[in-house]
Amino acid sequence: MSNNLVVPTAAEFIAQGKQPEVLFWVGCSGSFDDRAKKITKAFVKLLNKAGVEFAVLGAEESCTGDPAKRAGNEFLFQMQAMMNIEVLNGYEIKNIVTACPHCFNTLKNEYPELGGNYEVVHHTQFLKSLIADGRLKIEGGKFKGKKITYHDPCYLGRANNEYEAPRELLEKLDVALVEMKRSRRNGLCCGAGGAQMFKEPEPGNKDINIERTDEAIDTGADIIAAGCPFCNTMMTDGVKAAEKEEKIEVLDIAELIANAEDL
Repeated sequence: MSNNLVVPTAAEFIAQGKQPEVLFWVGCSGSFDDRAKKITKAFVKLLNKAGVEFAVLGAEESCTGDPAKRAGNEFLFQMQAMMNIEVLNGYEIKNIVTACPHCFNTLKNEYPELGGNYEVVHHTQFLKSLIADGRLKIEGGKFKGKKITYHDPCYLGRANNEYEAPRELLEKLDVALVEMKRSRRNGLCCGAGGAQMFKEPEPGNKDINIERTDEAIDTGADIIAAGCPFCNTMMTDGVKAAEKEEKIEVLDIAELIANAEDL
């Protein structure tokens, strides 16, 4: 697998007098979490393969403020958002793609009222458009015929009504897609949203991520596909709790596409 990733910064583009086609918003998880970094790398490989002239903010990127807002600290959210908007507008960024539905939802729906107006897409939507434009080709590869179930992230599905793009990508991989009983609009949260990721769960008789992972395991799938780094963490923890790590893998859609052809 090639490690020659090309990841230019927005500052480098501007220095050359150019504008990136799209800004890849990496997000805190994709930048700092060891597991989520693999998702970031997989997506960059696909962008490189498709010849997309993208840029990242690098050290100039700060948290979107989603966890602060969900936890009730509106003041901190607005401070974080205004800093990011100043940077994005300074670079005259128009188009943003991100692999995190929390960043996606915040940038798309909550930045405009603070002066940040961008065309924001989730990485599954962007990959789908690259395939439609003929810039990226994917074959079944090593996942052909594998039994895969897809978990809908709350901020991609219910909050932004995107259910088809991830599933269409999985179909392109020629996998056997099996749906959980609760899916699409009726999907169950992984337990991480609303800043719950950063605190211990309230007392109860079963953690949400265990409940959700059990539903995925019940489908008989070999792989649980996710489209969110938070969901990925929660489902991975669920698989470990069920002691099924040897049998079931949790992978982001970008990883599935990149790994299908060993990019």
